[in-house]
Amino acid sequence: MNWIRYCIAGTALFISMTAIGQNHPDTLVVDWNKTVMTSKTTPTLQVVENPMVRPSSPIHQQTFKALKELGADFVRYVPWFPYPKMAVAELKPPTSQQTFWDFTYLDSTMEAIMKATEGHSVVINFSTTPAWMWQTDKPVAYPEDPYKVFWDYNQGRVMNDTTGQQIADYYVRLVSWYTKGGFTDELGKFHKSGHFYKIPYWEVLNEPDYEHFFTPESYTRIYDKIVSALKKVAPDTKFIGLSLAFITNPQYFEYFLNPANHRYGVVPEGISYHHYSTPSYSDEDIKYYQYTFIEKADAFLEKVRYVESIRKRLAPQVFTTINELGSILRAPQVNKPIPAAYWNLSGATYAYLFLNLTKMEIDVAGESQLVGYPTQFPDVSMMNWETGSPNARYRVLRLIHDHLGKGDQLVATSLSGHQHDGVIAQAYQTAKGKRILLINTRATTTMLRLPSTTGTQTMYAVDVHTGDGVPSEKQVNNMPIALEPFAVSIIKVE
Repeated sequence: MNWIRYCIAGTALFISMTAIGQNHPDTLVVDWNKTVMTSKTTPTLQVVENPMVRPSSPIHQQTFKALKELGADFVRYVPWFPYPKMAVAELKPPTSQQTFWDFTYLDSTMEAIMKATEGHSVVINFSTTPAWMWQTDKPVAYPEDPYKVFWDYNQGRVMNDTTGQQIADYYVRLVSWYTKGGFTDELGKFHKSGHFYKIPYWEVLNEPDYEHFFTPESYTRIYDKIVSALKKVAPDTKFIGLSLAFITNPQYFEYFLNPANHRYGVVPEGISYHHYSTPSYSDEDIKYYQYTFIEKADAFLEKVRYVESIRKRLAPQVFTTINELGSILRAPQVNKPIPAAYWNLSGATYAYLFLNLTKMEIDVAGESQLVGYPTQFPDVSMMNWETGSPNARYRVLRLIHDHLGKGDQLVATSLSGHQHDGVIAQAYQTAKGKRILLINTRATTTMLRLPSTTGTQTMYAVDVHTGDGVPSEKQVNNMPIALEPFAVSIIKVE
């Protein structure tokens, strides 16, 4: 694959730029003295274990350098089922004479994560349970090659131990390995790790509505069993539940958030769920993605409002982390050229979601994911898997993270005029000074006039011209600015 070749071709196909010489550009109106609300939202991302983040990967160093430089809190790390040897610490059931604990592949990426996020909070989710703990027609035969993808590992809908104790014990030993320096196995033998990591947040399973198809009732029971056990070895850790792939069934929230449905001593502390904007149908022309992605984002936001009404009614103390946000074009096995401007549109979609989730007082908005590549959801990647350079999706998150975050005051902001289709603006009073977030969700260039000021105005922008590069920077004092297709811009006002 040649990244540059298909990016150039894709850009020509994807966007059709209009002339930027609008006679009467819209004007941004900001009342810096009128605070609308204070943000409680942290922008962040998730890292998923796969061969391209491994120490042997050609982009490993650049990937974790980008993660460290971002300096985000609530970074979510998920070893997951397509690579059993990288995700499961006990792939074979113990016998009366031997156990099969092996952290060879789990430790190296975990170490890289903890080093890159040092000084910041993390959310750890070893989501994949050993397949032998589930009732299956025959034993699940996983690949011996740890880097060979295997999509059929998560089999079974009924646990062998229906009380959940076996799975809870597995997680107690796994968490002890990383936080207590080791654990005692099923035969009474101590395994020393030397790890004493601080894990402030632990998420219990991943997408249980999809992986093993838990019901609201069965998930709540296993959550309580695991959390009750883990609280004994990790009393300072907070636990996040649900982690739903879809939020089409409100019963998950109604049941899980109701304190009456939990065992004594277990109080829900956090919830999570996910969203990816997708094409509306398999052969949808890419020129329509600019509408489809935002329409799907708006539909998701309506569901968030409904979920929030349930949370506030049943468990207002519970925090919310929407820790997989992004877009997906196709199944992971399909390898087709991705248009260059797609990365900018996807970044603009995240920025759009971040702003709206901020207004809804969601605690964490996590972009997904740091590294994808062909066969592994390439369209969710925030890194160029060929060069190791952060792409536009990462650049957008970094731009937002560097300028905006929890504690900022959102002030009254509006647009005057009639030409701002797809342009979203929000001004902030931050600890670093005045900032304005501008998002262009359309494949056209739009002119905009900023509020007049006697100071300087500097525009930082990620758009179709910056590519994998750092945001552009220029002075825009009291002059109309051009918002390029799918631009995400920050105006620093001094």
